Amino acid sequence: MKDSDSLKDYRRVRRLAIRSLFEIIEQSSEGTVIVDKDARIVWINERYARRFGLEDPSRAVGQPCEKVIPGSLLRQVASNGQPILLDMMDTAKDPLVVMRLPIHDDVGGVIGAIGFALFDELHALSPLLKRYLSMQQELASTRSLLRARQAKYSFAQFIGTSAASLEVKRRARRSASTDSPVLLMGETGTGKELLAHAIHNTSPRAHKPFVSINSAAIPETLLEAEFFGTAPGAFTGADRRGRQGKLRLAEGGTLFLDEIGDMPLPLQSKLLRVLQEKEYEPVGSNEMIKTDIRLIAATSIDLEAAIKRGEFRADLYYRLSVLPIEVPPLRDRLDDMPALTEAILEELHSQHELEPGAMTMLGHHAWPGNIRELRNVLERAALLSDDTQLTADDIRVAIGTVVPHTPAASQRRTEPVLNETYNDARQRFDRELIQAKLAQCRGNVILAARQLGLGRSTLYKKMAALGIAESQ
Repeated sequence: MKDSDSLKDYRRVRRLAIRSLFEIIEQSSEGTVIVDKDARIVWINERYARRFGLEDPSRAVGQPCEKVIPGSLLRQVASNGQPILLDMMDTAKDPLVVMRLPIHDDVGGVIGAIGFALFDELHALSPLLKRYLSMQQELASTRSLLRARQAKYSFAQFIGTSAASLEVKRRARRSASTDSPVLLMGETGTGKELLAHAIHNTSPRAHKPFVSINSAAIPETLLEAEFFGTAPGAFTGADRRGRQGKLRLAEGGTLFLDEIGDMPLPLQSKLLRVLQEKEYEPVGSNEMIKTDIRLIAATSIDLEAAIKRGEFRADLYYRLSVLPIEVPPLRDRLDDMPALTEAILEELHSQHELEPGAMTMLGHHAWPGNIRELRNVLERAALLSDDTQLTADDIRVAIGTVVPHTPAASQRRTEPVLNETYNDARQRFDRELIQAKLAQCRGNVILAARQLGLGRSTLYKKMAALGIAESQ
């Protein structure tokens, strides 16, 4: 076969393909219309003509397309030669999905346009639209979950320039560059969770999830499932599809375990395996799941004392305390008080300022609730005061019962008393220490016992032996 014959054959096949494609679309579509360069109708099929009120399609020939088909964009396509592949066109009956294509002559010039109404009433597209809407909902839900699992705070929000504060931030920043566990220790309200957020936000995992779980806030019976997740139908009432635990949600990111000292011993051993073997087993499952998380733990109790009481595993403590950070109480960083009060009042959008006497009053309180208590006191004082200048009396009323902060007195406790026996000195020290702690905890024996690292019954026995009344 000669090359010229092959070329003719190719052209014939192409011409037949174009004609077949037109016939297939014309027969299966809801309507077809052809216009010339001036957007006047050259041809329209019967189905399309009847849709727009014409029983005889020939009556549409020669008329502007917009007169027969209101809202048509075929004039635009015939003018600029740009196709409109998929579009929605409203009609008096129902909306249509349409396609508009330019028509070219043998030398490539635009001589008209052709339009196809592909789908009527969107019935053919309903499965696609449902799928699209479902995907949009899943995407919105995922975005919402990711926003909820992002760290909120940075080191700039840990206010303070005292030596104690700067040391905490220095150690925390250094810990951010590693994947080793971090143990944040300190009283309640000192800012341990804020530091956990800041460490994550400064780490290489910052773009991954930050997931927190409070061991003291979840019942012991549910804590394991909350932590490791459950297999489908793991127990009566469990989700038949299974449930992801916090470990799975934190994959690739940071898991923050708050109040880890309250974690039950059986769960402590499983957490140790996670840290050592990088794997865990969901509740009710026999499948081991590999995990990649960075762990930050926080506690307000003395873990070393808890180890002695048999309430915390020593091996877990040593694994967690690779990078221990002691967060000082507010009473040990009073130099930060002016900056803290200014930042808190600004956060509260308050116009109030503190008189010198008010600042002095803040320094006399021991702040058992630390920064959290300071914020509550300032907010209460601002709400109760009719003046923009907060006085010492305003602060005193807002605090309620002032717990004296007397570092000099605590220093005197270490000084020996002449002619005092060892047992007398020890009893005096115990009495002063317990009395100070009870005053700091506003008489809350359970809280005082926790902060002293003692069992509640042990503290009650010591109080009775030392003649300390519970109301102190």
